[in-house]
Amino acid sequence: MNAYRLKPLRYPWPPVVYVLAIAMAFFADRYVGILPPARGDGYFFIAIGGLLVAVAIALDIWAVKTLLDCHTAVLPNRCAQRLVTTGPFRFTRNPIYLGYTLLTLAFGLLTGNAWFFIAGLTAAALTTMVAIRCEEMHLLARFGADFEHYCQHTRRWI
Repeated sequence: MNAYRLKPLRYPWPPVVYVLAIAMAFFADRYVGILPPARGDGYFFIAIGGLLVAVAIALDIWAVKTLLDCHTAVLPNRCAQRLVTTGPFRFTRNPIYLGYTLLTLAFGLLTGNAWFFIAGLTAAALTTMVAIRCEEMHLLARFGADFEHYCQHTRRWI
């Protein structure tokens, strides 16, 4: 089978990575507890956390809607049918993963658990290593120069 037909991933790892990161943040706060609470003025952090939750969910919904409108795969273990450069993909090559990261950071603000900040950044780094690089190779094999041009003008994260 040639590279044009290969799937970017065998399994959709990014959602699993973020769920595990969130679970680890809860357990680390409960059992390790070495980090002080990240909360000062409770209403301020709750307001910012709530805003981040809204932005993260809106970004994910917008990205999924854009992919569906373009008739291409939403799951990262499916072959892309089209190179999507519209909607949130104009601003970031990975809006869904950015939404997951923002949501993880928002949980940290809402709960006062500083481990969520470490978990969010760790999950983003792991997602880059495990999924994004494979997805980018898949898109490069399928769309060639068009994908290279897109990468030159659009950041991977923000």
